[in-house]
Amino acid sequence: MFDKIRAIEEKYVSLETRMQQPEVYTDLALYAKLAREQKEIAPVVEAYRRYLKHTAEIEDALGLLSDPDLRELAQEELDRAKEAAARDQEEIKLLLLPRDPNDSKNVIIEIRGGAGGDEAALFASDLYRMYSMYAESRRWKVEIANLNETEIGGIKEISFIIEGDGAYSRFKFESGVHRVQRVPETEASGRIHTSTVTVAVLPEMEEVDFEINPADLQIDTFRSSGAGGQHVNKTESAIRITHLPTGTVVECQDERSQHKNRDRAMKILVSRLYEEEQRKQNAALAAERKSQVGTGDRSERIRTYNFPQGRVTDHRIGLTLYKIEQIMNGDLDELIDALVMADQAEKLKAAGD
Repeated sequence: MFDKIRAIEEKYVSLETRMQQPEVYTDLALYAKLAREQKEIAPVVEAYRRYLKHTAEIEDALGLLSDPDLRELAQEELDRAKEAAARDQEEIKLLLLPRDPNDSKNVIIEIRGGAGGDEAALFASDLYRMYSMYAESRRWKVEIANLNETEIGGIKEISFIIEGDGAYSRFKFESGVHRVQRVPETEASGRIHTSTVTVAVLPEMEEVDFEINPADLQIDTFRSSGAGGQHVNKTESAIRITHLPTGTVVECQDERSQHKNRDRAMKILVSRLYEEEQRKQNAALAAERKSQVGTGDRSERIRTYNFPQGRVTDHRIGLTLYKIEQIMNGDLDELIDALVMADQAEKLKAAGD
């Protein structure tokens, strides 16, 4: 492990030296590229340097143990430095785990009402609000790409993009079936209903990330429409793109500009095709790669929101939190942090095996 870290530190120092050269820091594009590379490996280097500092403190403390006047103080310093060095080692192990190359990307989230009719559509709307509030708390931008509402304020389906550094890394474990148990407002007898909503989470990919043959695309324009079929505008600015080989269809109608709708639809299409390709590759390696926090398959039930009991349970990691109101208002960090830690633990176990 430490041979690998020393090589990383050497690269860090080399990048630092290059960035100080006049021909580099006057070339903004090259300087930015090197700075990104350095930023990526900086956490490992910083943790390694802390580890070296603490191991040096251990050596110093061991040298003072033989002095009767300093033995007690030296023992305290030795215990503290050993604990710190052990923490550094654990941090380094986590930092050396393979990174998801998509973690820093923006994220596309698609929510669809499942079993439960109007109640499922209302909960789909609640989930969109929950994710939006979480994104806003992190100062990320939320943009709706496509929205199909019901007459009573629910959402049949919605696609939206969250733009922000690391957005995908925080949302990627949300893919799957979300189950809600509550008494619908329209239920006169007070009976609890169970409904489901499907969430799909995709890293936002560019066309350069996944090549598409233009001949494989059928692009149609139509007029945007809202709930009840009324026209949002009178021009054919909405876009429908069909990928003929796979039958994948993407619609974008939130923007008034046909050009913007087309760009957004293409990003969603590329991201869906990329996800499908990844799913096929992961299926071939399922036994080796399956994570404790689930496969991310949108048919997998991942979480239950029980309103009468005020609890949210994530079935993948067996975590139950009795703070449903806070969670529905976008307080997701405790849930997401637990999922990230479970994923890291599974990867560490796989690395050990």
